[in-house]
Amino acid sequence: MAGTDKSRGTAGIDPTGPAIVLVGPQLGENIGTAARAMLNCGLADLRLVEPRDGWPNEKAVSAASGADLVIEKARVFAGIAEAIADCHHVYAATARPREVVKAVLTPRAAAAEMRAAQARGERVAILFGPERWGLTTDQVSFAGSIIEVPLNPAFASLNLAQAVLIVAYEWRLAADTTPAKFIPTLEQHGGPTELATQDDILKLFEHLERELDESGYLYPPDKRPAMVRNLRSIFLRANLTEPEVRSLRGVVKALVQRRRDLEARGIKPPRRRGS
Repeated sequence: MAGTDKSRGTAGIDPTGPAIVLVGPQLGENIGTAARAMLNCGLADLRLVEPRDGWPNEKAVSAASGADLVIEKARVFAGIAEAIADCHHVYAATARPREVVKAVLTPRAAAAEMRAAQARGERVAILFGPERWGLTTDQVSFAGSIIEVPLNPAFASLNLAQAVLIVAYEWRLAADTTPAKFIPTLEQHGGPTELATQDDILKLFEHLERELDESGYLYPPDKRPAMVRNLRSIFLRANLTEPEVRSLRGVVKALVQRRRDLEARGIKPPRRRGS
């Protein structure tokens, strides 16, 4: 889904959000897509530990699809210790069991902890391992807790960008106030601001029902009132605007004209009579 608005600059970035630390990333493309996932969620602190193909990397820039801010600010470190030196809490994202005893959190639970740490002014880092084999036990030992995504236990394989996106999204969601369901107003939708009047709506009903009677749809007579009520309920729930009413009346007119054209050519359209 495309939804980029570069005019907003860095407005959506959380400068105190967790640092994303990619340990031994192999392909520039994977670094780029991870950067794209970060910026989608308002994170921009990307730290690279010994990237295999060196840095800067043109393939990373291309794969970032416009997340240049993250790529340009990315920092390279010789080891994990250097990459997390300024952080107070470190999490390791891994799906493999390790020979270590650490708390294992879902991304959602980890996000809640990280938000609490942020509120205290503490810095957080999240470690992600190489694409092919993930973090080693020694690399996980730098973290105080493990983040594990509760996926299909028979197939819990994520690529690097997917893993980053899931964790980063939960981080963003933990402080998000977007309503679960949102119906935009006419102004927000960018459309006309004038709702149709009841007179417009009633004329639409009269037009539609007249033609449905003519076509034989509203049959048998004893069922007509219920059928009309159902049709009217559909349109009344829609909060139609004036242009929408005009469009619907145009649709009815076009369908009727098609029937009349057929009749003029001697072709009798079928009429619905209770089926």
